[in-house]
Amino acid sequence: MPASPTLLWLRCDLRLSDHPALAAAWARGGPVIPVYVHDADDVSSSAPGAASRWWLHHSLAVLDKSLRARRGRLTLATGSVVETLANLVRTTGATAVYWQRSHEPAARAIESALSQRLGELGVEARAFPGALLFDPETVRNRQGGPFQVFTPFWRHLQTLEVAPPVAMPGGDWPAPSRWPASLALDALPLLPSRPWADGFSSEWEPGEAGAQRRLERFLDGPVDDYAARRDFPAEPGTSRLSPHLHFGEVTPRQIWAALRARAAESGVFPSGAGEQTFLREVGWREFAAHLLHHFPHTSERPLRAAWERFPWRPLDAEGRAWLRAWQRGQTGYPIVDAGMRELWATGWMHNRVRMVVASFLVKHLRLSWTHGAAWFTDTLVDADLASNTLGWQWSAGCGADAAPYFRIFNPVAQGTRFDAEGAYVRRWVPELARLPARHVHAPGQATPEVLSRAGVTLGKTYPFPLVEHAAARAAALTAYRQLSAGG
Repeated sequence: MPASPTLLWLRCDLRLSDHPALAAAWARGGPVIPVYVHDADDVSSSAPGAASRWWLHHSLAVLDKSLRARRGRLTLATGSVVETLANLVRTTGATAVYWQRSHEPAARAIESALSQRLGELGVEARAFPGALLFDPETVRNRQGGPFQVFTPFWRHLQTLEVAPPVAMPGGDWPAPSRWPASLALDALPLLPSRPWADGFSSEWEPGEAGAQRRLERFLDGPVDDYAARRDFPAEPGTSRLSPHLHFGEVTPRQIWAALRARAAESGVFPSGAGEQTFLREVGWREFAAHLLHHFPHTSERPLRAAWERFPWRPLDAEGRAWLRAWQRGQTGYPIVDAGMRELWATGWMHNRVRMVVASFLVKHLRLSWTHGAAWFTDTLVDADLASNTLGWQWSAGCGADAAPYFRIFNPVAQGTRFDAEGAYVRRWVPELARLPARHVHAPGQATPEVLSRAGVTLGKTYPFPLVEHAAARAAALTAYRQLSAGG
């Protein structure tokens, strides 16, 4: 008698290789039915923003094409995840539902409810690893608690053995005699109506094959100079793997294994400063997930409870105007504006610039980090809840291993240091393109003659700075002292 079907519930694991849940479902011996359920009513922190939905749409299309090449297919549905999967269990006769474990709070709650519902139906429910190098429950400090400082966390991780990627099963897909009904991909409300999404396709190639090609290109050379070039936004010095990692089109274990294989000739792993620095960034992603797993409230509230009392500027008329100017890249600080415009055009922003724009929002404008996190969630194609939370709380000084609040980036100095010739600013703030390098990061310091020759009229073709750096810095430090004085 043939084995009964297994439902493979997919979320941010849109790949066929190194997929433990898929391998286990295949090993059961019966049909495997991949399912993606979109809950249009989900307003939790796990719900994808507009840019992420663009990526998700195209990644699902690529995955379905890969499945059909092996005589499988992807079943698409909308509605409550728990009830949709329970209904599919009944209509397909499935006796097991397998999935990749998530470490996001809302997603974990859904997993728990699903396990309970499947138990009531007498159906096997199993969650598998796959999104991280190590399960956060297995990574503990000497006291048995979760790490809250990155350096000892990373030091500990390097003593652990990373498991090799799981091989993809060979042969045709174990298909059921009859596939369940599926919605057409276009019926899912994923593609955003915003016109900026039209430009994403020239920047990105969603899907597992695109992820592998990007990884291969990075390992063919750029990784060697990663430590030296990663902070310069005008240079192609980063991997740009973050959206592929977020959607599970490539796994950190695959990246680790690829770097280990690359170092096989030298016998040294990692083999140089570039690889060491890149793996450390993979470690930061791991650390972010570790923190969110153990401190699930941090997606909405600061890890450091004292920061609940910080005197953030209210979103009154002025606060809303400042937030809009920041979102639109109209702050009057070129490196900040370049980053925000890159984000709007491409769904991505260079990491150095992410730190600069975040510091500007929370310290120069003194607007809450939650406003910035929400904007990034909606506009980043790599909007990962854990990494986004870690980054914003780091910038605001209210999270684990955070930058002190009194460390305030000077956006002019940051631009001058990391975009010395102004190439990044000239690309994304073209109204300043004709300014000489010494003035491109501070147009207000140029003489009227220089501005005129460059076609720049401050307050007209390019805005005056929203705030003056020294005054904003002083106000931020005053607010910080008020917090410190309050205990």
